[in-house]
Amino acid sequence: MIAVSGAETATTCKRDDTAWLDVAKALAEDFRRTAAERERAGVPPVEEFARLRDAGLLTIVESPLYGGAGYAWKDALALVRIISSANPSVGQLLGYHYVMSQTPGGYDASREDADLRRRAVRERWHWSGSGNPREPNLVLTPDGDGYRLNGRKSFSSGASIADMLSIFPDRDGRTVIVALPRRRDGVIAIDDWNHFGQRQSESGTIEFKDVRVDAGDVLAELPPHEEQPAWMTTRIPMMQLTFVNVYLGAAIGALEEARNYIRTTTRPWQASNVQRATEDPYILEHFGLLKAELLAAEALADRAGETLHAALAKARALTHEERTAAAAEVYAAKVNTTRVALETSARVFDLMGARATSNIYGFDRFWRDIRTHSLHDPVVYKAREVGNYWLNGRITPVRGYT
Repeated sequence: MIAVSGAETATTCKRDDTAWLDVAKALAEDFRRTAAERERAGVPPVEEFARLRDAGLLTIVESPLYGGAGYAWKDALALVRIISSANPSVGQLLGYHYVMSQTPGGYDASREDADLRRRAVRERWHWSGSGNPREPNLVLTPDGDGYRLNGRKSFSSGASIADMLSIFPDRDGRTVIVALPRRRDGVIAIDDWNHFGQRQSESGTIEFKDVRVDAGDVLAELPPHEEQPAWMTTRIPMMQLTFVNVYLGAAIGALEEARNYIRTTTRPWQASNVQRATEDPYILEHFGLLKAELLAAEALADRAGETLHAALAKARALTHEERTAAAAEVYAAKVNTTRVALETSARVFDLMGARATSNIYGFDRFWRDIRTHSLHDPVVYKAREVGNYWLNGRITPVRGYT
């Protein structure tokens, strides 16, 4: 096992990509010990992200050209899955970071800011965003040689504790991409997140009041949605596959906690005629069914990851047909994983018994996190897109979601 500390870990992992899995597993094990207590208290995951930063996990997907490890994005999702198995809120924010950190250079290579990317790696920035597509866009207005930013966005997961924000405001009726330091004057985090799940996801509202935006903070201007090339629209399936791995990790964590509890604490039912709960035929059968479903969901998620990875590798040569086919696989994984994760995280209580509902364990946090997050983007509409693709060869274009 590799020690999870500082630059030595990062250097070791650059020599052996598989070592990142050991780093993530060690961190997840540490997070698991206090996850229920910290989740109950709704403690912002500042400590967890300090550990992720010190371990080198925040910079691994960046290109070696800018000092990163060049770790494949599809493989980084395995790390999101591992962290989510201990704390789904932290895993979610790590996945968001991996997607958002690719904003520089991710939309217009002619404006790629190499200095920004090098600095992001050198200072190990934590990236987040503020882009709820169902709310009015943020607005940039000219101010001297720069701009002023105004507006507010709810559901800004992780933005309050991030170093940099990836945002998409309007400028004269056109959407632009801005990389904005979180701590710039006028960026206000509003502590209004009070939901029963994702208590550590810092998903409250972010308000922007006359925030100074320098000309260099504007990375690119997007063409109208219907004119965007396929490579420019891959961010959405990337984010959706991140959700898949968060739900999958949460379900894996719930079943793992249940296994440990059944082995050590659950008592056999009187009518079972067995001495240990691990020998109860009903527990064996239903645990086996849950595990089988989970293994199948993992396989589908991994397949979707490979398909999307191949699409991303085509870069500007990616066609809309290829992008649609890859997105359809991601959305199929989203539909399946949502169902499996919700069922697994709820059914484990049938196996563990009544004492497992005590708040001292916090086993319900997995279901609460999955249930809360999955409602932001109704899975029935993802099922419709899977059917639409396989029947009609297309996906309904819904900005921000498909």
